[in-house]
Amino acid sequence: MTEPARSRRPYYPVLLEVSDRPCLVVGGGPVAARKVRGLLECGASVTVIAPSLSDDMEALTASLHAVERRPYRRGDASAYRLVVTATGIPAVDGAAFADGEAAGVWVNSADDPANCSFILPAVHRDGDVTVSVSTGGLSPALASWLRDKLAAEYAEHLGTLAQLLGEGRERLRRAGAPTDSVDWTALLDGPLLDLVRSGDVDAARALVADATKG
Repeated sequence: MTEPARSRRPYYPVLLEVSDRPCLVVGGGPVAARKVRGLLECGASVTVIAPSLSDDMEALTASLHAVERRPYRRGDASAYRLVVTATGIPAVDGAAFADGEAAGVWVNSADDPANCSFILPAVHRDGDVTVSVSTGGLSPALASWLRDKLAAEYAEHLGTLAQLLGEGRERLRRAGAPTDSVDWTALLDGPLLDLVRSGDVDAARALVADATKG
């Protein structure tokens, strides 16, 4: 079977710091509310513009920076660092995207890759660990399925594991040792993860401490 040809270049994956930064969500429905929740979880200062709000969105209004109950107006996007549109109306989403492009603002239009300067992956978080999966917009269902498989495999252990390894890296820095002086892969392939999974965090911490003496 012939593999489908790639029609575009791959996306450049990044993690954005949006805490206290002005972000706009255009739309008041359940999809827009989901986008708002994701931004609020990361500390963004979120404004919503929509003629009406669903019950899901109404429940979020107390956490929003502002709510403007009106249609999107040309130029609105230019006042923000990041914009997400989820109106389901191509003309509105396209206008917000065009405004963002003109102003140098990154815009995501839900389920409309043609009007996106960035796309959103399927995400699983555990503590400081973020696992994100993207199919380049081809199949959000596949991205979510794979995200869920990874989350089920590692459950709630990744955040603890990251914390222990972070302590080890800091120990090396304090000792003036390079952080690449430890074979981190060998450490992770050893009993460390099983210790964390079993709840024996003290033993796991001791293992990391021994490996990062400096």
